[in-house]
Amino acid sequence: MKIFLAGSGWEKTCWANKDFFEFNRLESFIYISDFEKTIISKYNNFLLDSGAFTYLNKSKGQKIDWESYVNQYAEFIVKYNVQYFFELDIDPIVGLNEVERLRLLLEKKKEKKCIPVWHKSRGLEYWKKMCKNYDYVAIGGIVTQEIKRSEYNVFFPLLRIAKENNCKVHGLGFTNLKGMEKYKFYSVDSTSWLSGNKFGSVYLFNGKTMIKQNKKPGQRVKTNEVAIHNFNEWVKFSNYAEKNL
Repeated sequence: MKIFLAGSGWEKTCWANKDFFEFNRLESFIYISDFEKTIISKYNNFLLDSGAFTYLNKSKGQKIDWESYVNQYAEFIVKYNVQYFFELDIDPIVGLNEVERLRLLLEKKKEKKCIPVWHKSRGLEYWKKMCKNYDYVAIGGIVTQEIKRSEYNVFFPLLRIAKENNCKVHGLGFTNLKGMEKYKFYSVDSTSWLSGNKFGSVYLFNGKTMIKQNKKPGQRVKTNEVAIHNFNEWVKFSNYAEKNL
C-alpha cells in the first residue's frame, strides 16, 4: 500500500531543504505553493487533488464558474506534467451529470484519464462502471463521514470488484491504522504527520505500525522539531507499508 503524505506549509522545513524527496506526496491545487510546483517531478509519486471543495468554501456563496475552474486546473496539470489527478467530485453541488461533463472536459485538455472519485450516492452499479473504464479510482466521503466507521466493511466488496477489473483504489483521507491492514487499498493519503503541529502529538514507528503519543497537559512541544520528527517517522511507515501492507 502506498501512503501519500498530504498537507501544506512544511515542504521546505521537513524535506526540501534536505533535498529529500523519496516519498509519496499529495497536495491540493488550491494550496500548492509556488515553490512546490517546481519539485513535483522529484517525488516518488505525486497526486493532485482538485481543491474544489476548498475553493467552494472560500467563495463564500458567490457563484462559481466551474468550467473556468477546470480550465485553470487542466492548465496547471499540463504545465507541470502531473500524471495523477482527481476529478472535481462536487456531486452535491452541481449534480453527477455536470461532474461527468467537467471530467470529460478535464481529460480532453490533458489527453489523459483522471482519477474519478466514488461517493455512496453514486451507487454500486456506478462503481462497477468506474472500475471497468478506469485503471485508478478513489473512494471519497471518508473524512466527511459520509461513510461512517461502522460502515467500513463496504470496502470489501468495492475492493473485490476493483481487483476483478485490475483497477487500483485510493482511499481519500483514510488514515485508520488498523484499517490499513484490514482493507487492501492500493493507496491512501494522510495528514496525520502534521498532528504534532496542531495538537502536540508525536508519532513513533515501531517497525510495524505507528504509535501516537499525546503531549501531557501544560507540556510544550517545539513545533519545527516535532514536524520534522513526525515526517521522518511517517516516511519510515510509508516505506514499510509499501512492502508489507
